[in-house]
Amino acid sequence: MGRFDRSNAVQDRLHEVVPGGAHTYARGADQYPEFMAPVLVRGNGCRVWDCDGNEYVEYGMGLRSVTLGHGYAPVVAAVSRTIADGVNFSRPTELELLAAEDFLSLVPGADMVKFAKNGSDATTAAVRLARAVTGRETVAICDQPFFSVDDWFIGTTAMTAGIPASGATVRFPYNDLDSLAAVLDSRDVACVVLEAATATAEPAPGYLAGVRALCDRYGTLLVFDEMITGFRWSAGGAQAVYGVTPDLSCWGKAMGNGFPISALAGRRELMELGGLRTQRDRVFLLSTTHGPETGSLAAFRAVVRAYAETDPIGRMESAGRRLADGVNAIAAELGIADHLQVLGRPSCLIFVTRDAEGLPAQPFRTLFLQEILERGVLGQSFVTSAAHTDADIDRTIEACRPAAEIYSRAVEQGTVEGLLRGRPVAPALRARAAPRYLEPAVRQPL
Repeated sequence: MGRFDRSNAVQDRLHEVVPGGAHTYARGADQYPEFMAPVLVRGNGCRVWDCDGNEYVEYGMGLRSVTLGHGYAPVVAAVSRTIADGVNFSRPTELELLAAEDFLSLVPGADMVKFAKNGSDATTAAVRLARAVTGRETVAICDQPFFSVDDWFIGTTAMTAGIPASGATVRFPYNDLDSLAAVLDSRDVACVVLEAATATAEPAPGYLAGVRALCDRYGTLLVFDEMITGFRWSAGGAQAVYGVTPDLSCWGKAMGNGFPISALAGRRELMELGGLRTQRDRVFLLSTTHGPETGSLAAFRAVVRAYAETDPIGRMESAGRRLADGVNAIAAELGIADHLQVLGRPSCLIFVTRDAEGLPAQPFRTLFLQEILERGVLGQSFVTSAAHTDADIDRTIEACRPAAEIYSRAVEQGTVEGLLRGRPVAPALRARAAPRYLEPAVRQPL
């Protein structure tokens, strides 16, 4: 791998004009080995290039938003044709109807849909609607990583500065019906929000049906967050895989293959409260200038066609199984299978990095990231796309062997000292900039 001189210089300039040096905390330089955070200039399929000219096989694919590959030709062509006739108008377009009909054909449990631009738009609209329907304030969220940038969720994380302490959001653990029942019994809950499944956690038999039954018993709305599961578990989301229908569901990420689009979908009698066919007080559901922007709707319709005519999920899963088997075999061969593991749903893999004591460790994670970056593999996970070929997977496995050998040395010596260059990565959501605090640049007086 080449040098990172230009990437580091551009990153320094980004810190001067963009808080955190990135527009998404998960994309921040503090999520990568220090002085090894590539700044990208283009991508094609599952390959990306940085501004130093280094080429990588990429995983994670736009925070799981790209399933068909970067620059997927049918999506690009559909967007190009559409935006040539205009992007944003003062009235709805026929494209909005066609896109809505496409969406509802994939999600039979939903009767209506509204499009927006990011996932938080949709999840916060779901919470607002649930509160209006039930007359209750409390939201019960599953103990899962992320649901929204808005106060009702961020107030439960470590980054609480600037957020009023309301106590209106409570957490419950996944796959534990008794704990959810206790929450619903002790509080008047407007809605239960959860991912039906995650990369590493499948619902126990009867769990989702039990959640549905508890919500019905307590008059609480059930909201599925399908941001990751949608178009990665199936085109119809997790609800289609597990056969449990929520009252509302929230979508985004892969539905546009990287183009900015999200959606709130749900039962007609609920969604109509944001419309004109209700006698009740209206809910300010979703109203966005760019929600019906034509380029993203065209991208979505092209994604729907790709899922109907090809098998992207099958290709993602095949690539994932090949990758997991290959890397885990290397770890087993080196005797570090308990310390370095690739696990999860084949279409949504993660790698787990544990220290010599078998505990999750950011320094060890950073060491693995450092070593695969050096060998042309970029990713905070091993989330694949349909563009990952056998050759791409084989190249990744080949890069992971020497990386795992160095990792094995760290396990053997009980520390990454002498192997890791720079400071370890840090959690994206944390109260303070430390341990990756940066001194402000010294500015010369005018």
